[in-house]
Amino acid sequence: MNKNSLAFLLLIIATRKLNAQCAMCKAAVEANLKDGGNAGAGLNEGILYLMAMPYIAILLFGVFYYFQKTKKQKV
Repeated sequence: MNKNSLAFLLLIIATRKLNAQCAMCKAAVEANLKDGGNAGAGLNEGILYLMAMPYIAILLFGVFYYFQKTKKQKV
């Protein structure tokens, strides 16, 4: 296994713990839900959505770069 594969694997494993890292937001949502409110029902999913966007952008850039590179090599 080369260094890039190992780094990618560690990155994937490390992101599994990021679900509960926004302690203040989580505490506010739990308090709101405990009191019967529904203001923060989708907050945790929104945080995960925003966290995923940079990774998706980097992935799309990498795929685009790969196809451009292979296209130039074939010609």
